[in-house]
Amino acid sequence: MNHLSTYYLKMNLANPIVCSSSPLCKDIGNIRHMEDAGAAAVVLHSLFEEQINLESLEIDRSLTRGMSVSPEAENMFPDMISYNIGPDAYLEHIRRAKESVQMPVIASLNGVSKGGWTRYARMMEQAGADALELNIYYIPTDPELTAGGVEKMYTELVGEVKKSVHIPVAVKLGPYFSAMVNFARHLDFAGADAIVLFNRFYQPDFDLVNMEVIPNLVLSRSNELRLRLHWAAILYGKIKADIGLTGGVHTAEDIVKSMMAGARVAMTTSALLEHGVDYVKTLKTDLIHWLEEHEYDSIEQMQGSMSQKSVRYPAAFERANYMKVLSSYSLEAAAK
Repeated sequence: MNHLSTYYLKMNLANPIVCSSSPLCKDIGNIRHMEDAGAAAVVLHSLFEEQINLESLEIDRSLTRGMSVSPEAENMFPDMISYNIGPDAYLEHIRRAKESVQMPVIASLNGVSKGGWTRYARMMEQAGADALELNIYYIPTDPELTAGGVEKMYTELVGEVKKSVHIPVAVKLGPYFSAMVNFARHLDFAGADAIVLFNRFYQPDFDLVNMEVIPNLVLSRSNELRLRLHWAAILYGKIKADIGLTGGVHTAEDIVKSMMAGARVAMTTSALLEHGVDYVKTLKTDLIHWLEEHEYDSIEQMQGSMSQKSVRYPAAFERANYMKVLSSYSLEAAAK
């Protein structure tokens, strides 16, 4: 059998297939199923900063019982009411997951402020998490906040969390940074053990009948992987942190492309939501067949082989490819 092992977040993984953070991970039975199907690791669903704030609000309300507390306060986090299992329950979930499976369990924190992050990062470590993924989901809307200010906020948060724990820390990013390579290097300096490309920003839609903003979840497709491949290939060799790709991983070929771009792991959720957790078996089997058919001895052999530093024409990742792509479009083919 081909050697599928890879190294990510200071851990030896049996293969590069990781089940990324999603509601599927809220169920211990699903996590067991993921391991049985062949997943190498799992990233748990995120503990949101709003959940931590909501807990603090509940504590404050109990301490100030009988005093004037705004009745609207409990409506500050309406979506969290249905999603929230509570910070304490999340820590218990980590413990149960660790007791149930042998594969690494990676906890996930979603937020932007340093506040409770460091405290809960420590508690997640104490609960048994093998690593931590910081899922920093932030959309700057303040016109006074500069791009440099946003990046500083990210790097300071990573630095503070790294100081508070001993387990490896990954940072899951969105794609909207003006100088991605420079920013990635600053995260490197802050101590990030891995950078995960990219967070999917779930953009709401408008309900024109009820005049409401409504959630709109659309599962990813393989073509979304191209943006991840592009930046992984550029970052490979320029940062010390491991690279993980998430968003658009649906086939064994997607995993191979991820490895060749320079990633250590390829994370998937949409494919599992669409086909079921057992689809991990298909991915792993197809990956083995691909390696055998193309005479690769290991995953490690292909990692970074299509990165910017390895290909014959590295300008293909930069502006020189822009005109080539545009000129390659065929109007005749489109008409057909």
